[in-house]
Amino acid sequence: MLPTNTNKLKWLPELRTKTNSTYYGIDGASFLIYTSPVLFMAALGCIYLHIAKKSNASNMERCNVPKLDVAIFKRPILVKGPLGIVSGTELAFLLMFIALLIWSFATYLHNGFATVTPQLAAADGQTIWQEKFDSAAVRVALIGNICLTFLFFPVARGSSMLPFFGLTSEGSIKYHIWLGNIVMTLFTVHGICYIIFWAVTDQISQMVKWDKVGISNLAGEIALIFGLFMWIATIPRIRRKFFELFFYTHHLYILFIVFFIFHVGSTYACLMLPSFYLFMVDRYLRFLQSRNQVRLVSARVLPCEAVELNFSKAHGLTYNPTSVMFINIPSISKLQWHPFTVTSNSNLELEKLSVVIKSGGTWTQKLYNMLSSNLAIDRLGVSVEGPYGPVSTDFLRHDTLVLISGGSGITPFISIIRELLFLKTTFKCKTPKVVLICSFRTYSSLSMIDLILPVSSTPYDISNLELQIEAYITKDKEPQSNSHIHLQTKWFKPNPTDVSIYAILGPNSWLWLGVIISSSFIIFLIIIGIIGRYYIFPIDHNSNLIFSFSLRSFLHMLVICGSIAVVASTVVLLNKKNNAKEAKKVQNLELSTPTVSPSSMIYNVDRELESLPCQSLVQATNVHYGVRPDLRRLLFEIKGSSVKVLASGPTKMRHEVAAICSSGLAENLHFESISFSW
Repeated sequence: MLPTNTNKLKWLPELRTKTNSTYYGIDGASFLIYTSPVLFMAALGCIYLHIAKKSNASNMERCNVPKLDVAIFKRPILVKGPLGIVSGTELAFLLMFIALLIWSFATYLHNGFATVTPQLAAADGQTIWQEKFDSAAVRVALIGNICLTFLFFPVARGSSMLPFFGLTSEGSIKYHIWLGNIVMTLFTVHGICYIIFWAVTDQISQMVKWDKVGISNLAGEIALIFGLFMWIATIPRIRRKFFELFFYTHHLYILFIVFFIFHVGSTYACLMLPSFYLFMVDRYLRFLQSRNQVRLVSARVLPCEAVELNFSKAHGLTYNPTSVMFINIPSISKLQWHPFTVTSNSNLELEKLSVVIKSGGTWTQKLYNMLSSNLAIDRLGVSVEGPYGPVSTDFLRHDTLVLISGGSGITPFISIIRELLFLKTTFKCKTPKVVLICSFRTYSSLSMIDLILPVSSTPYDISNLELQIEAYITKDKEPQSNSHIHLQTKWFKPNPTDVSIYAILGPNSWLWLGVIISSSFIIFLIIIGIIGRYYIFPIDHNSNLIFSFSLRSFLHMLVICGSIAVVASTVVLLNKKNNAKEAKKVQNLELSTPTVSPSSMIYNVDRELESLPCQSLVQATNVHYGVRPDLRRLLFEIKGSSVKVLASGPTKMRHEVAAICSSGLAENLHFESISFSW
């Protein structure tokens, strides 16, 4: 309703009249209609997710998973193109959003041009077309601000808004990319239009103007420059080849937002405040978690230039399969954080959390070289953020799970198989048949299959699951004799300063997050109200003085950051005491190095089988050399009324699987892509 005359001439004046006070002034209406409803929804979502988490845990124990048919909403419609794999629901919302932008722009222009008269143009010393050009340039920015309003929702990893709508942060990154491109396109057009306008009307001096009241042109130009630097660094070729440049440049978002608020003022910034507010809460909690270095217990070095890092984990930390954890190793890079899939299962492995890192870039290659060398390493300093993942899973709703991976894309499927193994072993649940189709370039990469079974003193019989593994080696034509390599395990000495990975907000994290969101915003309103009543109001109502809009914006930003920091720090400290008590109960992991590995049995099939789990895994694996999987044939051969197909790995492979599942030739295939486009 923002572009309409109903809002501008009727609703907004009435709202400002009823909310105008000596405490908030005209900002009161903006807090009420733009910011408060979204933050209330976020806090309400925290309560909903807390209840849903308890309900999901209870349903898992009873193996009672409702057979909801939601596959139609996730079926791919677009497979190739600049948008990637897009479902019907995503395409529908995207089209509606674009329609909203077009309609808003047309309505803004229509209502704005209606007020342009020869008298108004003459009063401003401009022609009719110049006045309309000025009006259109402003409207382009207003449309950009609608996109900016949603920009930070997808990148708040621990926010309640995404899981409230059944989304995950890693799966929503593409929405952030779409919105970011639209935002920067519109804001760039807005800036260019005004430079042209000022040049045509001989007002080029307006470029360096920073008014005490109203719009600050210079602040907007500075914000645009920071935005352009970020935008250029996100070009796919630059991002892939110069990841560090992309990573460091993206931190300019802080200056972009600060100068954007200086540009438009705190009143209008309330429209984009909710998403950025939730992002700031999430970002500060991540900062608090990353201050501690966690205990790295061991590392398994695989012959395929991959490593499995095993961390000590607090019992109270739970997470679902396909979760992601961000890792920072200061000895490699103090600033770089990289996401990796969590392969362990929080129920199956109560004291351990594992991630697998495949050597591919500069950072991962340095880590592999460090751990694979013969140098003795007593300790490796590591900081983490997360894990982050889906609130619930729907694996038990299907008759068959088909897991298709390429290279290191197998890692999220390891966590899924371990989850099914836990449900089958502990609760005797009826689990779906699992078909794992994994493609590797070289023979040594078969060692990734070793990771399916957790290293534990308790043997887990994989034969409890109906598991079929089809492994394809695309480059090597036959087993390589030089690949008869056991997994190498390095153990690290415990350090008193290292802590176990724990939930930063404790076991009731969603409730605590709701407390942080609601309490910090209430404290912000109270402090701003006091400042407005006893500092800003006396100045504004002095006929000779007007309080600076930029200073008002600065005070708002300062109080918001302070409120979030105080409340979040207090909640974290309260939970830290409970985590400290639990940490005392966590003993040093006493895991013995496995005497035999399933992959080594694949390499030496004539070797005596030493344990049932290894035997089951080997018998379930069929290795094909020198060929690529015929995915169309394999998928169409899968029987069952409901077949869940998950694809993880190279973009081309995921697109191929999506095209097969969306072809309509097999109605029982329900596709989902697991992609980490960070």
